[in-house]
Amino acid sequence: MDDINAEPHRQRVRVWFGEHRIADYSADSALAARYADAMRRRFTGLRVTVDDVLTGTERPVPGERLWELAP
Repeated sequence: MDDINAEPHRQRVRVWFGEHRIADYSADSALAARYADAMRRRFTGLRVTVDDVLTGTERPVPGERLWELAP
């Protein structure tokens, strides 16, 4: 049973030209799926990824430096 007060599941759609992101869109799952399908038709041959949008329950990135030397 779905919780009426729950936030809609959001996803992020990205279109990649090699290692470069040329489009970035986030919306609820239904809209994200439609956008991803449209981008696959528009940019045939480019990689299109669909990932879940973080909900805020994940651990945040620490604000302090965790190492002394950069890689």
